[in-house]
Amino acid sequence: MEGWYVLENAEGFFKRVYEIVARIPEGKVATYGGIARMLGYPGGARTVGWAMRGTPEGLNLPCHRVVKATGELAPSYVFGNSEIQRAMLEAEGVTFREDGTIDMERHLWQGI
Repeated sequence: MEGWYVLENAEGFFKRVYEIVARIPEGKVATYGGIARMLGYPGGARTVGWAMRGTPEGLNLPCHRVVKATGELAPSYVFGNSEIQRAMLEAEGVTFREDGTIDMERHLWQGI
């Protein structure tokens, strides 16, 4: 039932996602699932992904700061190349492990 609510009220849900993404500080990242939990929808990570994919250009959000819970970056097609997102994060001081994932213990922002 919870998932249906999100889909039926997608416009409002997406707006709330964008409000959270706008608050992610430089040098930090948030996860799709973490954003969903902040909104009270712990199973809504995929819906957050849909919101991110549909982000209006004029909002100028730091979308590059939203990553997978494993610290993996978005698929290459999202930013045109996976190295673009990595470079944007590194420019803000985000560090990566040898396996190419973000050091989540150091950089995870949980909205506090």
